[in-house]
Amino acid sequence: MLYTYRPRGVCSQLMEIETENNVVTDFRVFGGCSGNLQGIARLVVGMDVDEVIARLDGIRCGSKATSCPDQLAQALKAMKAEA
Repeated sequence: MLYTYRPRGVCSQLMEIETENNVVTDFRVFGGCSGNLQGIARLVVGMDVDEVIARLDGIRCGSKATSCPDQLAQALKAMKAEA
């Protein structure tokens, strides 16, 4: 399943998440801090969706109320809610 998400409150502009059998198979981000987001993508590919949510939900970026990792968790929650 391919899910597209527009993050809020962060530099990244668009996230594309591919999953199969509740496992992240690919994660791409457009905009934002390229190196950090490539690192996050390599870490989450192969992980169970619920594990990604548990690990990343609530992470903040400086004084912001959210972060790109948190937005990934929000995207996965939204994806699950729509399924």
